[in-house]
Amino acid sequence: MGEQLPHVAALQSVLSQIDDLAVAVSGGVDSLTLACFAHRLHPGRVAMFHAVSPAVADEGTQRTRELAAKEGWDLRVIDAGEFESRDYLSNPVNRCFYCKTSLYAAIRPHTDAQIVSGTNVDDLGEYRPGLEAAKVHSVRHPFVEAGLTKRSVRALSRDLGLAEVADLPASPCLASRVETGIAIDPAVLRNIHATEQLVSRALAPETVRCRVRASGIVIELDAVHLASVNDSQRQLLEREIHALFVGTHPHATVRFEPYRTGSAFLHFRRL
Repeated sequence: MGEQLPHVAALQSVLSQIDDLAVAVSGGVDSLTLACFAHRLHPGRVAMFHAVSPAVADEGTQRTRELAAKEGWDLRVIDAGEFESRDYLSNPVNRCFYCKTSLYAAIRPHTDAQIVSGTNVDDLGEYRPGLEAAKVHSVRHPFVEAGLTKRSVRALSRDLGLAEVADLPASPCLASRVETGIAIDPAVLRNIHATEQLVSRALAPETVRCRVRASGIVIELDAVHLASVNDSQRQLLEREIHALFVGTHPHATVRFEPYRTGSAFLHFRRL
């Protein structure tokens, strides 16, 4: 693996020092890669926990189930119960703290093993209140301890023969599309997911996010695809997206903007 070898050796060392592992698997590249690596390194000592909820796209659950069947994982699908938390539903800027608190609290009754996450070194430079919840629940981050960046994780995934996982785009939970302070509603999350699928089919963009803001429904696209959308395509998509949201946002406007990471956390940026 060239430059990745020291990181892999470090990761093996970190995981070998833990007796039993409970991997929190979201269905994204980081957690799936960690789960696969840990299981192959120590089969029989690793269990995977995947939480289903309105905030988790069905594709992530299906991907997790398929890889679990292929690799022979001990996969346990649970309900994290975050939608029973009023703190989570109110969608404060630290919503992820309450989400991860619910997740880790839901995993613990099923296992005495050390809970681990797929957090990597690059994540430490971002605003991630879920990491505070991890501290509270003594969750460890093997990729961080071994010094793996996002690029390193993708390279590791390819070396494991998981090309389809390595190339996955970033896929934060659907609730991350809702502007801070707007309550989280399962029906709105379904509309968000349906909208992103609609736009993906129509334009095949590299990146698409459907943001629900106080000012309306915003479709964020990568610069290349945003520039390529003609007026006819834009008007048709605006009508179709408005139809999807008519039950929850009947008077909302629909507009297109450039993609910005974490742009739903508008309140946080003003602090």
